[in-house]
Amino acid sequence: MKSDSLEKKDLASQRAKLRLPEDIGNRIVYEDNHLLVFNKACGEISQADKTGDQALGDTLKAFIKIRDKKPGNVFLQPVHRLDRPTSGILIFAKTSKALSRLAAIFRERELEKIYLAIVSGSVAEAAAAETSTTPNAQEAFAWHNLLHHLSRNEKQNKSYASLVPSQNSQEARLAWRLLRTGDRYHLLEIRLETGRHHQIRAQLATLGLHIKGDLKYGAERSNRDGGICLHAYRLTLPHPVREEVLNLEALPHAVQAESIWKSLLPVDSVRAKISL
Repeated sequence: MKSDSLEKKDLASQRAKLRLPEDIGNRIVYEDNHLLVFNKACGEISQADKTGDQALGDTLKAFIKIRDKKPGNVFLQPVHRLDRPTSGILIFAKTSKALSRLAAIFRERELEKIYLAIVSGSVAEAAAAETSTTPNAQEAFAWHNLLHHLSRNEKQNKSYASLVPSQNSQEARLAWRLLRTGDRYHLLEIRLETGRHHQIRAQLATLGLHIKGDLKYGAERSNRDGGICLHAYRLTLPHPVREEVLNLEALPHAVQAESIWKSLLPVDSVRAKISL
């Protein structure tokens, strides 16, 4: 029988051979027999793409196989996706039953998605230019609703937001509010109501609010880690099997967090205002 210390060394050795991130276990936000919730770092890909880089699901499968000493294949499928430069909560199904039910929950929008974004630009001008009526818009921490029609350019891998529909455009809805202002940037909370390609990035850009690091949508410079300051902070949804509601949340991971996150987020009074 191996001691705990020897087993830990074996696990570390196997993780190193497979080039698994050292912090991969610490970034599991929630896990049970039906699903796994992971705090994705910017740069990691949700699903396999044309780059040929390893998808996060395959990385997690390898980790689980080692951790749980599974002799066979590990079932783990992403239920949704996040853009590569975006960070935050990502859900994987551990059974086909959970995958089917979670897919239906996302399809029917029986959930709430909350994002955090750090942006440049004039928040006051953006609030004045909102595209649908917002009750109590002058109140502190007021929500501002956006309604656009998004068109996707496949060659550019970019979406464009317009106030009027066009051929093949899709309706895009979200609400945003200001949580805190720093020296040069603002911290926004965003409630995503539809899930379109690059939706938050495109809609905010039309208001002159550019997500830090997002060169594709108008940011002045890139971030050191190549990501953008858009983070999927909270998901609230029914459990796919048990009769309970899951309230899942994760702040930007410390290893990949830009210093700007650290300067705008650590205040308890700010965190307490998220999703009130």
